Amino acid sequence: MCLYICIGANSQTFANTGALVTCVKNFPERRGVVLGLLKGFLGLSGAIITQLYYAIYGNNSKSLILFIGWLPAAISFAFLRTIRIMKVIRQPNELKVFYDFLYISLGLAGFLMIIIIAEESTQFSEAEYVGSSIPVFVFLFLPLAIVIREEYGIWKRKKVHEVNKSPSHLKIETESEKPNAGVVALSPSSSINGVSTSTQLAQKLPTSQNQQEHVSCFKNMFSPPSRGEDYTILQALFSIDMLVLFFSSICGIGGTLTAIDNLGQIGTSLGYPKKSISTFVSLVSIWNYLGRVAAGFVSEILLTKYKLPRPLFLTLILLFSCIGHLLIAVNVPNGLYLASVIIGFSFGAQWPLLFAIISELFGLKYYSTLYNFGGVASPIGLYILNVKVTGHLYDKEAERQLAAAGIVRKAGEELNCNGVDCFKQAFVIITVVTVIGAIVSVILVVRTRKFYGSDIYKKFREEAKAAEMEMASDGSGSELVVVGSDGGHTGREEVDE
Repeated sequence: MCLYICIGANSQTFANTGALVTCVKNFPERRGVVLGLLKGFLGLSGAIITQLYYAIYGNNSKSLILFIGWLPAAISFAFLRTIRIMKVIRQPNELKVFYDFLYISLGLAGFLMIIIIAEESTQFSEAEYVGSSIPVFVFLFLPLAIVIREEYGIWKRKKVHEVNKSPSHLKIETESEKPNAGVVALSPSSSINGVSTSTQLAQKLPTSQNQQEHVSCFKNMFSPPSRGEDYTILQALFSIDMLVLFFSSICGIGGTLTAIDNLGQIGTSLGYPKKSISTFVSLVSIWNYLGRVAAGFVSEILLTKYKLPRPLFLTLILLFSCIGHLLIAVNVPNGLYLASVIIGFSFGAQWPLLFAIISELFGLKYYSTLYNFGGVASPIGLYILNVKVTGHLYDKEAERQLAAAGIVRKAGEELNCNGVDCFKQAFVIITVVTVIGAIVSVILVVRTRKFYGSDIYKKFREEAKAAEMEMASDGSGSELVVVGSDGGHTGREEVDE
């Protein structure tokens, strides 16, 4: 069983990393939006898989393991050649396309919420499960229809461009004080003063990173580059920014995940009916999704328009989650409904913010490794706050109640606790820890304020423009005209790309 869980957990990590990191590298200027969308669909995946399972196998529990064995594997094989790092030419309506994807995911989330509520209130037949899964399939494949529409539009524009294209000219001009400045046409085989043009141009290019003298990763681990440049793994892991971000994430994610993990027991101890407990789980699932997409899209918009540091949103989310923790601690009447919404939203919102901040501060070269390192905050926070704090205090209160009732606990018997005191002390502690995490995250806001105030996506725009020019010039002749100051010669030569 341990081996099965190990393989299953790692397969999820591999699939998640392969899809998410690739998309962030393909769309670096829209990373917040991309992370929000992908993490949002991940939040809905449990509900999606459940609906498909009911439609294919009914309520046959023996088939569940088989289903989760073959479906993810089949999907991975189907899209092996699709998910890859590409030279993406930026389109003017790129953001609109991402918004179309968002609207589809919102429609899917709304439909799933309706179906979940309907399934809890009535008993579905096999035919009804099949019927309810058809809209899920439609919503899942609608993004593909948008992609086909966009690709067709790009193909049509390309055809029109090819009909109307003319030889392109690349002019390189240098200022000269001499009145007899001349124009020299160069080709790859041309030479100036006996030295080939390509050699002279190459000499002026900066030395590439792989040509530089190799330096041990241990020697420069405490000498990181500027924020936004490509850190090595050790430079990132030992940087103050990463330590602050990691500590804040442990506090925030650990607290919200503890609440989600114990939601059933919390509802039972506070006297909520079983039906309500199922509703809490559904609310957490849907608002988890909404938190992911909202954090990705809203933080990206405010970062682009107003240069607000992305860590600031992490601070606000941590403070917002404290409201949910306090609602559980003080047991406001029917407060667990609102607490489920707040905690689900807060838990979901932290993930795209965490991964976007890592990619922006430490570069994309080692993003796959750093992305998964950021995810380690979840099990660490969960172990400390759930096992060591909440679990210990719950058992302590349950034993106190048994002793007060004069009941002797049998060996191996499960402990059950009733009343507000079961989780009160634990969630007060979680609230304090989350506030500390929010205060610590303010350090990162202050440290990165200047960085986020600059144009952090400038280099990605330049790279995209260079890739676009390169792809546009493929297979066509272009004319390279160099305006120099050596005088006396004017000419033009066609340069074959």
